[in-house]
Amino acid sequence: MRVLDPHHMQRVVLAVALIYLSCIHFHRQLYDYGSYTLDITGPLMVITQKVTSLAYSVHDGLTRKEDELTPSQRHHAVHKMPTALEYFSYVFHFQALMAGPIIFYRDYIDFIHGRGQKLLKGTYDEQIGQVNEIVLEPSPRLVVIKKVVASLLCALIFVTMLPSYPMQKIKDDDFLYNTSMLYKYWYLMIATMLIRFKYYHAWLFADAICNNSGLGFNGYNEDGTARWDLISNVDAFKFETALSLRDSIEAWNKGTNRWLRMIVYERVERYKTVFTYALSALWHGFYPGYYLTFAGGAFFTFASRAVGSSTHKTVFSYLKDKESIL
Repeated sequence: MRVLDPHHMQRVVLAVALIYLSCIHFHRQLYDYGSYTLDITGPLMVITQKVTSLAYSVHDGLTRKEDELTPSQRHHAVHKMPTALEYFSYVFHFQALMAGPIIFYRDYIDFIHGRGQKLLKGTYDEQIGQVNEIVLEPSPRLVVIKKVVASLLCALIFVTMLPSYPMQKIKDDDFLYNTSMLYKYWYLMIATMLIRFKYYHAWLFADAICNNSGLGFNGYNEDGTARWDLISNVDAFKFETALSLRDSIEAWNKGTNRWLRMIVYERVERYKTVFTYALSALWHGFYPGYYLTFAGGAFFTFASRAVGSSTHKTVFSYLKDKESIL
């Protein structure tokens, strides 16, 4: 990153990081296909996000003008190359090393230096002749308790109920030929929902760990209460009650969504959606299901946009006609 031209460095970093991650994915699938064994793959996926996002942030800060950047790019731009200590501290900080979530470099450095906290009225120190600012660091205690309780509840539901709805059952002949279509839909809905509880548990617990260290503070609401959702990775309630594909995507794996938007969606001229889903599939690995899922996701995204646009035009035209009649 330091020895390359910052105009092109970000692409080289992205290519090298993805090649290395792909080799690890391929090695695991070759020697341990379909296993859920914990290994270096998960942490390396998060490290890949950190390294590549930092490279693009440095590129934005050193080579592009502010009026060329989107608001998100402007916020995350890094205007000087990190030192070795800052770099390794960011990549390997303990709070999110094992399961994420990703935090962008600027947000991490602001946390390290204590920037962004609420400043209260200062006090004058006569001995040194200056005003000492008082910084109020809000307590994350209540938020951490809520997230830990929710995480443990998700784990309890997953452990106790999943044996009654094993996913392997959908391949059985008895399930395929001797059950009604309604039962199949019901079973698939419950079984897949229970699988998601595993991710809810991990992401909520990881978020609680970060918040407990002070990482994740995101300012204050209008009523003055502290927000601790800067690096939250999932909104379980919003996802389970989403009424559109867009709402579902925004509530699931939010850190990865932000990373994909930063790396691909806001930078390519054409086929933004296709390239975004393609990178997401490659980052996840080489199981065929990933590519079927993300190809389907791209198709449904295009379809939902087309239907939404057509519906909005029809409804708007209808309301306009009604208004003219009245």
